Amino acid sequence: MEEAVGSPEDKQGTCFSNPVVISKDHCNLSKEDVKNFEIAVDKGNWVEFISIVKQIKQNPPRPTVKIAVTGDSGNGMSSFINALREIGHEEEDSAPIGVVRTTQKPVLYSSSKFPNVDLWDLPGTGVTSQSMEDYLEEMGFDKYDLIIIIASEQFSSNHVKLAKAMQSMRRRFYVVWTKLDRDLSIGGLPEPQLRENIHKNIQENLQKEGVEEPPIFLVSNVSPSFDGFQKLRDTLRRDLTIIMYDSLLGTLFQICKEIISKKVEFIKGIIKEDNLQERFEISDPNSLAECQKVFQEHFGVDNKSLRRVARIMSQSDTYFTDGMQSQDQQDGWILSLPHKLYVACCYFSLTHMQQACVLDEAAEKTKKIVNKILKDTILSEEGPAN
Repeated sequence: MEEAVGSPEDKQGTCFSNPVVISKDHCNLSKEDVKNFEIAVDKGNWVEFISIVKQIKQNPPRPTVKIAVTGDSGNGMSSFINALREIGHEEEDSAPIGVVRTTQKPVLYSSSKFPNVDLWDLPGTGVTSQSMEDYLEEMGFDKYDLIIIIASEQFSSNHVKLAKAMQSMRRRFYVVWTKLDRDLSIGGLPEPQLRENIHKNIQENLQKEGVEEPPIFLVSNVSPSFDGFQKLRDTLRRDLTIIMYDSLLGTLFQICKEIISKKVEFIKGIIKEDNLQERFEISDPNSLAECQKVFQEHFGVDNKSLRRVARIMSQSDTYFTDGMQSQDQQDGWILSLPHKLYVACCYFSLTHMQQACVLDEAAEKTKKIVNKILKDTILSEEGPAN
């Protein structure tokens, strides 16, 4: 079904894979996948970790991405939706244009061009006399993953307010200037200069209100072959991939953090028992350099292990170690005073405090490495076709 009237529903829920809670969107993560993933993290086996992540990616999550199209009435929002879906205004499933819209509810469209995407056509800001604050609240922009602000003829104060609100809500958004063909026909300026003037006007109006420049596209709804539309589609497809995988990435990283934290607490228990020498075969537990070396090897983030992982990922040997070398050369146990006092209260011994701080440093390094591996593996272009 291509069209529906209503509002986007909150589709969140939970299913369980012991001992980790997985969101509804990722129920395709089997218990076996989760178990193997956890084992790889626990052992610091990042080569196996990458293999499992790639396997999970072959059966990727397909959460529905919700896109809202908004702007002042008469800016060509419905025409834009038809052009984005690559259908004519005369087709049965097209968004109605050229008429006064009486509905006050968002209208849902879908398209085979963008699978798993809900495209919501919102009433324009000029449909009612409501204030911008009321409009923002009624439209519920926090329910959408991406907002496309449509403008034409002028970039009004309403457009700026929308953009400012999206930035404050930390919503991903675009600004799309439609009817470029009309501007070219009546503007009397060469196309490059006209494009530059429009872009500069949007940019300056946003800057005045402290809004960081979003992706800006100048398009023609009646001539979607204009290069601006192609750039928009390319950017949209790239961002859709990021949005679709973002939740999966967050779920897997949360699993990693929980396992790393459990390992840290277990080892801190060994430190408190003054048993590092026996359990980790550390010849001199008072040597922080040796503790650091052993802890990093235990987590699989020593230089030798990281070089191996980098090669598996077709990266340079220093891919993970660049930027971390100076940190490793510092006294790893030197942390903030409040943290020192907290640890000291728990371990009572300066030596134990130092060992625990070196451990915390190794754990934080591991989280950064894991996050980098996950992002590079999940968000890489290599993977299943849409």
